[in-house]
Amino acid sequence: MARPHNPASTTTGAPATTRREFAAALGWTALTGVWGSQAAGTANSAALSADTPRELRSTGADLGSLLAEVERIAGRNRPVDSFLGGTYRSFDEFQERARQRIFDLILYQPQPVEPRPEVLERRDCGDHVREKIVFSTAPGVRVPAFVLIPKDLKQPGPAMVDLHSHGGMFMFGKEKVVDLGANHPAMTEYHRENYDGRPTATALVRRGYVVITIDALMFGERRVVLDADLASGWDRAKLSLAEIPRLNAQCRAKEATLVKALTFAGATWPGLVFWDDIRTVDYLVTRPEVDPSRLGCQGISMGGYRAMFLAALDPRIKAGCIVGFMSTVRPMIHHHVDTHSWVHFLPALHRYLDWPDVASLAAPRSLLVLQCERDGLFPPAGMKESVEKIATVFERAGAQEKFTGRFYDEPHHYTRRMQDDAFAWFDRQLGVKS
Repeated sequence: MARPHNPASTTTGAPATTRREFAAALGWTALTGVWGSQAAGTANSAALSADTPRELRSTGADLGSLLAEVERIAGRNRPVDSFLGGTYRSFDEFQERARQRIFDLILYQPQPVEPRPEVLERRDCGDHVREKIVFSTAPGVRVPAFVLIPKDLKQPGPAMVDLHSHGGMFMFGKEKVVDLGANHPAMTEYHRENYDGRPTATALVRRGYVVITIDALMFGERRVVLDADLASGWDRAKLSLAEIPRLNAQCRAKEATLVKALTFAGATWPGLVFWDDIRTVDYLVTRPEVDPSRLGCQGISMGGYRAMFLAALDPRIKAGCIVGFMSTVRPMIHHHVDTHSWVHFLPALHRYLDWPDVASLAAPRSLLVLQCERDGLFPPAGMKESVEKIATVFERAGAQEKFTGRFYDEPHHYTRRMQDDAFAWFDRQLGVKS
């Protein structure tokens, strides 16, 4: 009987050279042939193929020398579904097709589920009641939220979906817009720096609105916890202020990992966020305290991004306010790419629609865009152009009076003055007597 071949030995019984050992030896021979006669660390330029000559110059771009390559592509790919591009005969046709385009691109439309809310905590906050709840947005997905209810509400009233921002703060989500009374020191600082010391959900409930705010995926009670961070525990109330930056950095480093993993799963991060926000409206309209014909949404930064898509995709939103998040995207390619989170990039969207196109899908319902003139996240030219484009679409849709765009001499903040203007605007749109 023939013996099985043993690749680890020769017919003489001597050990054979493995492929790895052979390759290593070959590599060493090649190296010694090229480098052996040279002093250590000195290249033999005659043995190397020289690069094609190229003049290097500073671009000031996030992509450096690849900027021109990307801008050439951008120049060819004008948004083909833009209403201003003349593709559609009517605004209604544009609205229907563009909405469907976005739903196709988000790659996330799970089976519908009942919200099945569960109240985890209910607190009397003096002039309002705060509930901490969880509810379902998809099979197996339970989303944590705060619901704030005015105490003096005598009949179903207006309601607001308050969408929290990003701000590099992953450890907290819904808490960014709520004053819990005893706030984590990290949130006290965040409220001061981003909301002028006045969290918007609490301000709105005191104005007579029922308010809901959820944790978006990757934030708050839906953040990522790595094996290396298990010792820090889950309860954020027990975390010191000094621990928050380190844990935020861990989450920030995993944004790209989340995007890659969801790509493998056949979904998108923006898609999950938008879907949860729409399902939040599903739950909100089941509340007996809420008049479903008087719904608004608002947010700054990533919250403004979410408000833009929620107002665009859900006709139940009668008034939307986008704060600190609006620009045409073409001017952003040069130097406003790295300033943004991965969640702001929906793959292939801008082959079809620019952000002003998305925002204009809210017409003929009411839309308010508040811009910060000293906002480092967006180019000034792109901010101004975007407002002009939205205004033009609203005008052509016969709803010119329903759009308002304002600029403030502010950096990337939602100041009290801006809040006051937005809240007064919401009062007018949703029939609130302040």
